[in-house]
Amino acid sequence: MSDSLKSLSKGLQVYKEIVNYGKPIQASTLCSKMNINKSTMSRILQTLSNEDYIEYLDDSNEIISKSLENEQNKKTKIQLLVQKTKPLLEEISKLTNECAYLGIFDNNKVLYLNQVDNSSRKLKTRNNIGLQTPLHTSALGKSILAFGNYSLENLKLNQYTHNTIKNLEELNQTLEDVQKNGYSIDYSEFQDNMCCTAVPLFNHENILIGAVGISGTKERLTMEKLNLLGKEISSLVEGYNIIC
Repeated sequence: MSDSLKSLSKGLQVYKEIVNYGKPIQASTLCSKMNINKSTMSRILQTLSNEDYIEYLDDSNEIISKSLENEQNKKTKIQLLVQKTKPLLEEISKLTNECAYLGIFDNNKVLYLNQVDNSSRKLKTRNNIGLQTPLHTSALGKSILAFGNYSLENLKLNQYTHNTIKNLEELNQTLEDVQKNGYSIDYSEFQDNMCCTAVPLFNHENILIGAVGISGTKERLTMEKLNLLGKEISSLVEGYNIIC
């Protein structure tokens, strides 16, 4: 193996060790773990830093991979969003006597970040936190698409029920209605007996951060009631100032 390939292989091994470590690590620790002398490690780390794979933390000798740092920043933002919006979900659940949800855009799907069920029913809604659903099938997803800047061309409009949106023309028309009304509806479009309504959620700088809404059975949430609750949730959310 040539010297250049050996150097590349060693650099990749160091980067792999940094990523797998899962938290900031010092150069001296890397030297010890990988049996590499300080001067060689210094050259490798400088190259990785120059190529924007790693960075040194402020006022520290600790190193972190850029991908890991971005992931940690994402987790921190999500935790803050969940914390800041929990009182709002509690108010929505109290207002509607249904389970309230918070969802965000994630890899062309809706990611459910939190839910609150303060309803008076003895049988509570199952835990959907961490669930991902197609954007075109859910009320949360439609509110996100209607008020966000996302490409519809990349969406796979798979069918789940007879009511699922079938094509881009139908989806565009639906999103225009959502923009006009200020809320969205899922009338058994993902699951046959479940219906939902949702509204977009903006932060204090009027930037879309996700959507909030409710879901319940078709027997409880008729189309008339979904429209009524959609308007009520929209009015409630307008009074909240989400700083995050």
